[in-house]
Amino acid sequence: MSGHMRPVEPDEPRMLGDHPALDILNTVGRVKGELVDSLHTDRDVLQWLARAGWPVEDGLAHLGKPSLLENARALRETIRTLIEKRKAGKRVNPGALNVFLAEARSHLELVSKRDGSLHLRRRWDPRTSEQALVPLAECAAELLASGDLSLVRRCENEECVLWFYDRTRSHHRRWCDMAKCGNRHKVAAFRERRQRRGSAARIS
Repeated sequence: MSGHMRPVEPDEPRMLGDHPALDILNTVGRVKGELVDSLHTDRDVLQWLARAGWPVEDGLAHLGKPSLLENARALRETIRTLIEKRKAGKRVNPGALNVFLAEARSHLELVSKRDGSLHLRRRWDPRTSEQALVPLAECAAELLASGDLSLVRRCENEECVLWFYDRTRSHHRRWCDMAKCGNRHKVAAFRERRQRRGSAARIS
């Protein structure tokens, strides 16, 4: 998919997928009929990771090559391929995702809360661009292994390419964003009904 995209100044991608592995896919969207990529610098990736809850220190010199951007795009397309194949009921080769998982550099930390209770959290120590992306890779692996893939869906707007995890109680979510694609569908349906009524009135 990336071969047909052009980079654009990022209109900060919204987190509409209700799952980080889908939110990273949604950094590719359709604008005026053309696929565009909102990640086109290492800093864009850093900002996205921070919004997803995995902040990485601002200095990039130690991350080396390939760049964070190159690895993020590669991981994104790996996740996209695996999800699409699993949704289609096909066997998948997880090797490319396992390459990222093998880079993990983290440890558990026991944390005391103000009320005296204890909880565990994982601390990450990314020293390479691959390691900076391990939390996302792990999140995607968990989705593929134990998530309900029937609830992983594309927006029903034919012009939209965004994904979401349907966490609604009824599991009837149809749109990436009701205010965007949902309202467009309603407006289009209203116009179509009005046109049909007008045509019927002229015929009668």
